[in-house]
Amino acid sequence: MVSPNAEMKKLTGAVPREDNAFYDAVMEHSDQLYHIAYSYLRNRSDALEAVQEATCRAWIKRATLKDPQAFKPWIIRILIYVCIDEQRRRKRSVPTSEAAMREPVMQDSSSKLEMLWAVEQVKPKYRHVLLLKYYNDMTLTEIADLLRKPEGTIKTWQHKGLKQLRTIMKNRGEWND
Repeated sequence: MVSPNAEMKKLTGAVPREDNAFYDAVMEHSDQLYHIAYSYLRNRSDALEAVQEATCRAWIKRATLKDPQAFKPWIIRILIYVCIDEQRRRKRSVPTSEAAMREPVMQDSSSKLEMLWAVEQVKPKYRHVLLLKYYNDMTLTEIADLLRKPEGTIKTWQHKGLKQLRTIMKNRGEWND
């Protein structure tokens, strides 16, 4: 199996070499970008495509980035918007039986699948915090910077998201205190 970083090198090979700083910054964060996209889309090829789309959007808008130190939160924010767009597109389209047959079989355990289903039921702003915190190991401070919200707001969203998640799991009869 080819690593996401190796595939990222192939995907970003089309980036003109005159701006090596942009290319280097994208490659430095490519693994984290892939993991974030995968946590939203739950499909390897869709995650790679989302990272590629986010990289393309970032390249087009690179002149709007005022502070190079803010590159990581900036590109992650773009990636999250790309993932949200893809999730909306998925809701609008109904897969054909042939397309559904080509979808890779998930090898996750049933409890993991149930948890992913439950997380998807949580209100989107709370879900973003939960995905970034628990699936991508970001700190609350990093999430606050990324979402451009006060850290107290992020803590509240985390608390409310976990509360919603507990309620969803209890309603399914799967949660034991």
